[in-house]
Amino acid sequence: MTLTADGEKPSTRPPHPLRAEAVRGFAPWTGAAVLLTLGVLLTGASARWQGGWAETGAQLHDSMLVIAPLAAAAGCLQGGRERRRRTDELWETAVRGRLARFLASAVPVALWAAAGFAAAAALALLATWPYARGDRPHLGLLPGDAVLLAACALVGHVVGRLVAWRPAAPVLAMAGYVGLAVPATASPGAARHLDAALSAPVGSDPVWWQPMVMAVWTGGLASAVVLAYAARRRYTALVPLAAAIAAGALLVRTGDGLWHEDPLASRQVCDTSTTPQICVNARYEGLLPQVHEALSDVTGRLAGVQNLPVRFEDRPGAPRRGEAQLPMLAPFGWSVVRGRLADPQQYAWEAVAELEDRGDCEGTMDPRVRRADDAVEHYLAPSPHQGYFDELAAEGGAAERAELTARQRARARLASMGEEERRIWLSAYFAAAGDCGARGVPAL
Repeated sequence: MTLTADGEKPSTRPPHPLRAEAVRGFAPWTGAAVLLTLGVLLTGASARWQGGWAETGAQLHDSMLVIAPLAAAAGCLQGGRERRRRTDELWETAVRGRLARFLASAVPVALWAAAGFAAAAALALLATWPYARGDRPHLGLLPGDAVLLAACALVGHVVGRLVAWRPAAPVLAMAGYVGLAVPATASPGAARHLDAALSAPVGSDPVWWQPMVMAVWTGGLASAVVLAYAARRRYTALVPLAAAIAAGALLVRTGDGLWHEDPLASRQVCDTSTTPQICVNARYEGLLPQVHEALSDVTGRLAGVQNLPVRFEDRPGAPRRGEAQLPMLAPFGWSVVRGRLADPQQYAWEAVAELEDRGDCEGTMDPRVRRADDAVEHYLAPSPHQGYFDELAAEGGAAERAELTARQRARARLASMGEEERRIWLSAYFAAAGDCGARGVPAL
C-alpha cells in the first residue's frame, strides 16, 4: 500500500459528478445570470417597490416573466453541451444509468437558478427594510417561484438534449416568455390561474396552500417531462403527471379564491387631532406623520371652518359621505418614493382639490366657481406649478389675460379678509362643495 508523505492512506473515491457540476461547471454562472438579471430589473423599477413590503413581493413575483425563460434557456444550453463538445456518444457509454447522468448535469443548473433568485430576493427585502413604513414582508409566493425556476431549467435541459439546433436556447426563452405572458393578459378566466407567473394583486396574499399546490403543478410537469425522457421505465412519468393534473384542477376550480385581501389593506389609521381628520391605509401607517406635516398648513387655515368633510381617506374608489379623498399613496413612484412623500406641496394641493369635490363638473363649471376654487387653492395650498401657468396665461390672448386678472383679484380678496370674515366665507364655500353652478358659492 502506498502512503502519502504524511503517512495517510490516499483517497481513492472520485468526487461525485453532481458536486463537480455544481462547483466548477456552467451551473454557477446560471445563478450569477439570474442574480444579475433580477438585480437590473429591480433596480430599474426601484421607485415602484422599494419601501413597501407588498410591492417588493409583487415585483419579485412579476420578474418571473423574464427570469423563468432565462432559466429555461440556461438549462437548454447545458443540455446541448455534450453535443457541442462531440462527446455525447462517449457519455452514453458511462456506467451510470441515463436518469442518473441526466440529473447530474441538470440538477445543479436548476438549484443554482433557484439560489440566484433567493439571493436577489433577500437583497431586495434588505433594500426595502430601511424605507418600509408599515405592513410586514410578503413571502408567500417566493417558494413557488423558486420551484418554477428549477422546473424551467429541467425542462430546458430536456429540450437541449433533444433539439440539435444552436439557436434553440434563445428561441426557447422567447417561447417561454410568450407562454407566461399571454395567459396573464388574455381575457379573465379560471384557467389563467395555471400561469405560475400571473401577476399578484398588491395588497393581497395567496391562501396558505396555494404556493404548495403551484409548486406541485410546475414541479410535477417538469418531473414528468424528465422521467418521460430519461427514466428506464418511462411509465413512471405518469405519477408526477397525475399529481400535476390534480394540482392544476384545484387551481382552476378555486379561481379567484386563491387570493385573500390583506386585512391591513382595508383598514385606515387616522390622526384625529385635525379637522378634517387625516387617515391613511394601515399598510403605510408610518407615513401618517409625513402626510400630517404636508397638510399642516391646510388644516391650520381651516381651523373653525364649518361644513368640512369629517376626514380625509386613503382608499380606492369614490369617497363616502362626509369624507374627502386623499391623493393615493399607492402605487409607489408617484406620491411616495422610498418611504418619503415625493412632493409635499403637490400632495397638499391635490388634497385641497379633493375637498372642493368638483370632479364631475368638467366643461360645465361656472367661471365664478372656477375663480373661487382657484382662490381657495391658492390660499390653502397653492400648486407648485401655479406661477408657470400664470405666465402662460399672461402671454396668451386678451381673454386669457382678463381671466388671469380676475383670478388674481379673487385671490387677493380672499387673502385680505379678516380671520372671522374669511372663516364665514369658507364655511359658505364648503357648504356648496360639489356644485357646478354659481348658486350657493359666495362671491369674491
